[in-house]
Amino acid sequence: MDLVLSLHGRVGYALVLYYTLVGLWGIVQGVRDRGPNASFSGAIAIATIAAVGQGGLGLLVLLFSGAPREALHILYGFAVAVAMPLAVTLVRDRTPRGQSVALGLAALFTAGLAIRGITTS
Repeated sequence: MDLVLSLHGRVGYALVLYYTLVGLWGIVQGVRDRGPNASFSGAIAIATIAAVGQGGLGLLVLLFSGAPREALHILYGFAVAVAMPLAVTLVRDRTPRGQSVALGLAALFTAGLAIRGITTS
């Protein structure tokens, strides 16, 4: 079970880095007056799938090793998994440039949620 706990921690750090890069990419797209392209949308999908996988690892840790030090850690985990799909839904009616900027900011916000999740583990 130590392997799963270690993997859960490492994926958490990877999510912070990945969401930060996706967020910066989205903001740069917006500054260049471009909307989200297929590559950017794919990056968001990969981030969301990774966040759900991280939640699965967290569930395994919860079942076999017990609850985290702070219960708030679980709430941050749910928020990380839900934030980007919610953001994608909310920005559909914006201009393409606005979509890129809003999704970039949402990804940076999600990276912040992941950081808070790490600090409450």
